[in-house]
Amino acid sequence: MEPVSYTARDGLTIHGYLTKPVGVATPTSAVLLVHGGPWARDTWGYRPQAQWLANRGYVVLQINFRGSTGYGKDFLNAGNREWGAKMHDDLIDGVNWLVENSIADKDKIAIMGGSYGGYATLAGLTFTPEVFAAGVDIVGPSNLITLMETIPPYWEPLKKIFSHRMGDIETEPEFLKSRSPLFFVDKIQKPLLIGQGANDPRVKESESEQIVKAMEDAGKPVKYALYTDEGHGFARPENRLHFYAIAEEFLAEYLGGKFEPVGNIEGHSGIVK
Repeated sequence: MEPVSYTARDGLTIHGYLTKPVGVATPTSAVLLVHGGPWARDTWGYRPQAQWLANRGYVVLQINFRGSTGYGKDFLNAGNREWGAKMHDDLIDGVNWLVENSIADKDKIAIMGGSYGGYATLAGLTFTPEVFAAGVDIVGPSNLITLMETIPPYWEPLKKIFSHRMGDIETEPEFLKSRSPLFFVDKIQKPLLIGQGANDPRVKESESEQIVKAMEDAGKPVKYALYTDEGHGFARPENRLHFYAIAEEFLAEYLGGKFEPVGNIEGHSGIVK
């Protein structure tokens, strides 16, 4: 894992981490792995997802886009009201940096992440449909309006933070709609894999169900894995093994990396359609 930085299109310096597969010549296939939060950050150190993807032959880029923590209040606040906008531009600028530096093949880059990273995946395939070869969304919200409407009771004190940093559902629903991938499904060109926990209290099952239905109705390529005993992410080892087996086979189909056939993983609760 190497620390990297580049200049975003508006002049802001963006930092991140690059993991390269051993013995693979560049430019090669790559995965943009987007952290959740979004008011969190990637840090240097052992990251199982990054190591797994590198083992399968992919360059992995993890970006601390504006709105990430750890770079001061100005950098954090630069992400206010920028879901699907400048926060997403930072990710695309990172992809361009990979291509310009001959690290990644521009036609073989996927986007993947959980929670906000799942939202970023959906935004990537809708707002910038030509950029990515495929997307893997794990418990990502597809509609910021329904995300706000279903905030669980224990998150109620955080609702003002969401309203301030994302957008206010009471006064500007159209603004939230304009940043919601669900309403731009018609723009999707590339295949999508979605993983969801049926008991997720933060990003409800309906967030994934509604975009899956919209894509199916529009004839768009989508694969959906629902885990009946999981919440916001996959806690049980059997479910993690099952989903990541599906994911590496999916990525191999569109990026050309290595994968191990899913086989028989006992004890998982996944329903795949």
